[in-house]
Amino acid sequence: MELVFVFSGFLVGLVIGISGVGGGSLMTPLLVMGFGVAPATAVGTDLLYAGLTKAGGTVARGKLGSVDWRIAALLMLGSVPAALATSAIVSRSAMHGAGVGAVITSALGVMLLVTALALVFRHRLLATEGRLGRGVEKLRSGNVLAWTLLLGAVLGVLVTLTSVGAGALGVVALLMLYPHLPTNSLAGTDIVHAVPLTLVAGAGHAIAGSVDYQLLGNLLVGSLPGIVGGSLLAHRVPEKALRYVMSTVLFVVGIKLLS
Repeated sequence: MELVFVFSGFLVGLVIGISGVGGGSLMTPLLVMGFGVAPATAVGTDLLYAGLTKAGGTVARGKLGSVDWRIAALLMLGSVPAALATSAIVSRSAMHGAGVGAVITSALGVMLLVTALALVFRHRLLATEGRLGRGVEKLRSGNVLAWTLLLGAVLGVLVTLTSVGAGALGVVALLMLYPHLPTNSLAGTDIVHAVPLTLVAGAGHAIAGSVDYQLLGNLLVGSLPGIVGGSLLAHRVPEKALRYVMSTVLFVVGIKLLS
């Protein structure tokens, strides 16, 4: 057992448990740049790591009641079929190239920086929206179902290609679609949705042979207690403090993706 991988898994699991963000956004860059793991292997291993880790978080979050199961189900209806289709296409083509991954991760980096600021100034944004009247609310409510399904489909494609997006982009979009959802529920719903998505995408990489199972085992030894502890901690952290934790994580990850 490599203790450095166990400790890394614990830290990332703790961050995921608190914020819902950190699976692909933190672990994949860490494996590639910190430990020299081949990019394809890092993506495949991280997808299964994230799926199994967040399965543990789902149990904890479900018991604490910090999950909107309806929203999670809508996201799954879009993301799982998209992940299956993308896995089939990628396995037969050269789409999983460095150029595609670079464009996607750069775009995610920008979105994360914007979202970090949005979380900090969330109440001001909501107050501004309230002054705009019922038109904004009507526009959102009339299309929110379709946008949620589309969000799931987009996440299915992005996560299968890069392992990044299930938590990072998911939190961003959920904040925009459901601005009144409590921060704790925002993270919990995103964690639950990411479980089937990352497991399906990871299975595609496993079939292609791009998974290091020994590395995966070491990461999971640390991450499972980490995400449970993070979920319990998030449930007790005040709403304002949790927003600042999430915004800090998103900002750091965004800078990392753009660097």
